[in-house]
Amino acid sequence: MAFDLTDHRGNQVRPTDWLRRPTIVFFGFTWCPDVCPTTLIDISGWLEELGADAARLNTVMISVDPERDTAVVLAEYLSNFDPRIIGLTGPLSEIERAAAGFRARFEKVPQGSDYTMDHTAGVFLFRADGSFGGIIDYHEDRRFALPKIRRVLE
Repeated sequence: MAFDLTDHRGNQVRPTDWLRRPTIVFFGFTWCPDVCPTTLIDISGWLEELGADAARLNTVMISVDPERDTAVVLAEYLSNFDPRIIGLTGPLSEIERAAAGFRARFEKVPQGSDYTMDHTAGVFLFRADGSFGGIIDYHEDRRFALPKIRRVLE
Protein backbone atom coordinates (compact mmCIF):
# COMPACT_ATOMS: atom_id res chain seq x y z
CA MET A 1 0.00 0.00 0.00
CA ALA A 2 1.43 3.35 -1.02
CA PHE A 3 0.03 6.87 -0.95
CA ASP A 4 1.16 10.36 -0.08
CA LEU A 5 -1.37 12.58 1.69
CA THR A 6 -1.36 15.69 3.91
CA ASP A 7 -2.67 15.74 7.46
CA HIS A 8 -4.90 18.47 8.88
CA ARG A 9 -1.79 20.18 10.30
CA GLY A 10 -0.08 20.36 6.90
CA ASN A 11 2.35 17.44 7.37
CA GLN A 12 3.04 14.91 4.65
CA VAL A 13 1.89 11.38 5.60
CA ARG A 14 2.68 7.99 4.09
CA PRO A 15 1.52 4.61 5.41
CA THR A 16 5.11 3.74 6.34
CA ASP A 17 4.86 6.53 8.95
CA TRP A 18 2.36 4.33 10.83
CA LEU A 19 4.59 1.29 11.27
CA ARG A 20 5.51 0.27 14.82
CA ARG A 21 2.14 1.52 16.12
CA PRO A 22 -1.31 -0.07 15.74
CA THR A 23 -3.55 2.00 13.48
CA ILE A 24 -7.26 2.76 13.21
CA VAL A 25 -8.33 4.11 9.79
CA PHE A 26 -11.73 5.43 8.75
CA PHE A 27 -12.76 6.88 5.36
CA GLY A 28 -15.19 9.80 5.58
CA PHE A 29 -15.85 13.44 4.73
CA THR A 30 -16.77 16.62 6.56
CA TRP A 31 -20.11 17.18 4.80
CA CYS A 32 -21.32 13.71 5.80
CA PRO A 33 -24.73 14.02 7.48
CA ASP A 34 -24.69 10.96 9.74
CA VAL A 35 -22.27 8.02 9.29
CA CYS A 36 -19.06 10.07 9.63
CA PRO A 37 -19.91 12.15 12.69
CA THR A 38 -21.42 9.08 14.38
CA THR A 39 -18.29 7.05 13.68
CA LEU A 40 -16.00 9.85 14.85
CA ILE A 41 -18.01 10.15 18.08
CA ASP A 42 -17.64 6.38 18.51
CA ILE A 43 -13.89 6.54 17.86
CA SER A 44 -13.55 9.41 20.33
CA GLY A 45 -15.36 7.31 22.94
CA TRP A 46 -13.18 4.27 22.26
CA LEU A 47 -10.03 6.35 22.67
CA GLU A 48 -11.32 7.68 25.97
CA GLU A 49 -12.20 4.17 27.17
CA LEU A 50 -8.73 2.90 26.21
CA GLY A 51 -7.16 5.41 28.58
CA ALA A 52 -3.36 5.54 28.34
CA ASP A 53 -3.35 2.75 25.71
CA ALA A 54 -4.95 5.16 23.20
CA ALA A 55 -1.62 7.01 22.98
CA ARG A 56 -0.14 3.89 21.36
CA LEU A 57 -2.50 4.16 18.35
CA ASN A 58 -2.41 6.05 15.08
CA THR A 59 -6.03 7.17 14.63
CA VAL A 60 -6.80 8.47 11.15
CA MET A 61 -9.71 9.69 9.03
CA ILE A 62 -8.96 9.81 5.30
CA SER A 63 -11.26 12.23 3.48
CA VAL A 64 -12.97 10.92 0.36
CA ASP A 65 -13.95 14.48 -0.62
CA PRO A 66 -10.74 16.34 -1.44
CA GLU A 67 -12.71 18.90 -3.44
CA ARG A 68 -14.16 20.33 -0.21
CA ASP A 69 -11.97 18.85 2.53
CA THR A 70 -8.82 20.93 2.61
CA ALA A 71 -6.42 20.59 5.55
CA VAL A 72 -7.98 23.73 7.09
CA VAL A 73 -11.54 22.39 6.74
CA LEU A 74 -10.47 19.03 8.22
CA ALA A 75 -8.77 20.76 11.15
CA GLU A 76 -11.90 22.74 11.97
CA TYR A 77 -14.17 19.68 11.60
CA LEU A 78 -11.95 17.39 13.67
CA SER A 79 -11.77 19.96 16.48
CA ASN A 80 -15.22 18.60 17.43
CA PHE A 81 -13.79 15.16 18.21
CA ASP A 82 -10.89 13.59 20.10
CA PRO A 83 -7.72 15.59 19.31
CA ARG A 84 -5.79 12.36 18.65
CA ILE A 85 -7.76 11.79 15.43
CA ILE A 86 -5.69 12.88 12.43
CA GLY A 87 -7.42 13.93 9.20
CA LEU A 88 -5.81 13.25 5.83
CA THR A 89 -6.53 14.80 2.48
CA GLY A 90 -4.76 15.32 -0.82
CA PRO A 91 -5.17 14.96 -4.54
CA LEU A 92 -7.99 12.68 -5.69
CA SER A 93 -5.48 10.32 -7.30
CA GLU A 94 -3.73 9.78 -3.94
CA ILE A 95 -7.01 9.23 -2.12
CA GLU A 96 -7.96 6.69 -4.78
CA ARG A 97 -4.61 4.95 -4.18
CA ALA A 98 -5.24 4.91 -0.43
CA ALA A 99 -8.77 3.54 -0.85
CA ALA A 100 -7.55 0.85 -3.24
CA GLY A 101 -4.86 -0.16 -0.76
CA PHE A 102 -7.48 -0.59 1.96
CA ARG A 103 -9.95 -2.19 -0.47
CA ALA A 104 -12.36 0.62 0.37
CA ARG A 105 -14.59 2.34 -2.12
CA PHE A 106 -16.09 5.76 -2.58
CA GLU A 107 -17.95 7.67 -5.25
CA LYS A 108 -19.34 11.14 -5.79
CA VAL A 109 -23.15 11.08 -5.95
CA PRO A 110 -24.99 14.09 -7.44
CA GLN A 111 -27.79 15.55 -5.29
CA GLY A 112 -29.60 18.31 -7.15
CA SER A 113 -27.11 21.16 -7.59
CA ASP A 114 -24.77 19.65 -4.98
CA TYR A 115 -23.32 16.20 -4.24
CA THR A 116 -22.61 13.75 -1.47
CA MET A 117 -20.07 10.95 -1.16
CA ASP A 118 -20.95 7.30 -0.90
CA HIS A 119 -18.14 5.41 0.87
CA THR A 120 -17.06 2.38 2.84
CA ALA A 121 -18.13 3.03 6.41
CA GLY A 122 -16.14 0.44 8.37
CA VAL A 123 -13.22 1.25 10.66
CA PHE A 124 -10.05 -0.60 9.61
CA LEU A 125 -7.71 -1.96 12.27
CA PHE A 126 -4.01 -2.71 11.76
CA ARG A 127 -1.38 -4.17 14.04
CA ALA A 128 1.94 -2.42 14.73
CA ASP A 129 3.67 -4.50 12.02
CA GLY A 130 1.15 -3.21 9.44
CA SER A 131 -0.79 -6.47 9.16
CA PHE A 132 -4.57 -6.33 8.93
CA GLY A 133 -6.27 -6.72 12.30
CA GLY A 134 -9.96 -6.54 11.38
CA ILE A 135 -12.85 -4.19 10.70
CA ILE A 136 -15.39 -2.60 12.97
CA ASP A 137 -18.43 -2.55 10.72
CA TYR A 138 -20.72 0.48 10.93
CA HIS A 139 -23.73 -1.75 11.63
CA GLU A 140 -21.92 -3.91 14.18
CA ASP A 141 -22.88 -3.79 17.85
CA ARG A 142 -20.51 -1.20 19.34
CA ARG A 143 -19.72 -3.33 22.40
CA PHE A 144 -17.49 -5.48 20.16
CA ALA A 145 -15.33 -2.55 19.05
CA LEU A 146 -13.13 -2.12 22.12
CA PRO A 147 -12.13 -5.81 22.31
CA LYS A 148 -11.16 -5.67 18.61
CA ILE A 149 -9.03 -2.57 19.19
CA ARG A 150 -7.40 -4.12 22.24
CA ARG A 151 -6.45 -7.17 20.15
CA VAL A 152 -4.46 -5.01 17.70
CA LEU A 153 -2.76 -3.33 20.67
CA GLU A 154 -1.43 -6.69 21.97
